Amino acid sequence: MRVQATAKNIRVSARKVRLLLDELPGKGIDDASTLLRYSGKPMAKAVDKVLQSAAANAENNYGLDRDSLRVVEAFAGEGPTLKRFKPRSRGRVSPILKRSAHITVIVDEV
Repeated sequence: MRVQATAKNIRVSARKVRLLLDELPGKGIDDASTLLRYSGKPMAKAVDKVLQSAAANAENNYGLDRDSLRVVEAFAGEGPTLKRFKPRSRGRVSPILKRSAHITVIVDEV
């Protein structure tokens, strides 16, 4: 049974999160959590929180064994973009796009 957890509107671009999420599929919960803890990337804490939430959903809602769970899929989609502007020379303006992401982790029993 596939169980998922999603974190929405995380303030990091989806492109940066995907670099980290591409390493997770096929790993166990503990291995993936260890990988995230020592990755050194700032968004790893948010991804680990989603991973732990997916494991807790599987354990509490469906009675699955935590030790037999594996990450099947992990992906990030684009969230809403905050549009801000910065003044430039000669009275002009340049846009600043503050991107966000929706992170989803899907786990399944082996």
